[in-house]
Amino acid sequence: QAQLRESGGGLVQPGGSLTLSCAGPPRTFLWYTTGWFRQAPGREREFVAAVSRIGTTTYNDDSVKGRFTISRDTAKNTVSLQMNNLKPEDTAVYYCAAAQPGNPAAVVSSYENWGQGTQVTVSS
Repeated sequence: QAQLRESGGGLVQPGGSLTLSCAGPPRTFLWYTTGWFRQAPGREREFVAAVSRIGTTTYNDDSVKGRFTISRDTAKNTVSLQMNNLKPEDTAVYYCAAAQPGNPAAVVSSYENWGQGTQVTVSS
């Protein structure tokens, strides 16, 4: 399965925006569901958003509804996570990973080949 690589994290003030990118080998995102998760210190890894192989999107509505958008560019072999109106509670390491089609998109155990993660810090 594909090895994925995240980028785009950083330090941003509350209310600011960041775009994370997940890069993979060619056609990866046409074969697998791609998910974004995050993990804050002392907390379990949490589902953020996912896009299926046919482009269907799923979000953790409780935490990111209306603020985050997942999208993919199959020509560039990337999946992006646009994050707007960031809050201090969004601070975490963000990971992308790939899951076999048909596996539940919001479940950590559905995914394999996790990237190394990228740190997002929201602070004034």
